[in-house]
Amino acid sequence: MTAEVEKVVSEIEKLDLEGLRSFWGQRYGAPPSLRSVPILRMLLAWRVQSEAMGGLDSESRRTLGRKGKVRAEGLDLGIGARFTRQWQGRTHEVLVEVGGFRWQGQSYRSLSAVATAIAGSKWNGPRFFGLRDAS
Repeated sequence: MTAEVEKVVSEIEKLDLEGLRSFWGQRYGAPPSLRSVPILRMLLAWRVQSEAMGGLDSESRRTLGRKGKVRAEGLDLGIGARFTRQWQGRTHEVLVEVGGFRWQGQSYRSLSAVATAIAGSKWNGPRFFGLRDAS
C-alpha cells in the first residue's frame, strides 16, 4: 500500500459518523444511509484502496457474483433447534423448521420476523435471540 493511501486510511479510522459522511460526500457524492460507523469506515477504506490499487480482479468479481440461495441465520442450527427468549415477563420459544421458524403456531421466514412480532418493533433476530453480540 502506498504511503498516501495509508495516510488517508488512518485518517478515516479517526472520523465519527458525520465526518465519514462528509468525507464520502466530498469524494464520491451522496453517502449511503448507513448509521454504522465501523461499516462506513470499512467501505471508505476499501474504496480509497481500490482506487489506488485497482480493486478486485475479474476472477474475484466472478466468484463474488456467484451467490447461492440466501439462508436465514439460525437455520444452520438444525431442524428442531429451539430458541428461547424472555421478553416483557413472558417466555417465547421459537422452533427451527425446514425453511423457517415457528412461533405460537405461525411460520416465519427469518428470526428477525419472529423478533419483530414478539417485540412489536423492528429487531435484528439473531441479536434478539443471542446469536450475536449486542455491541
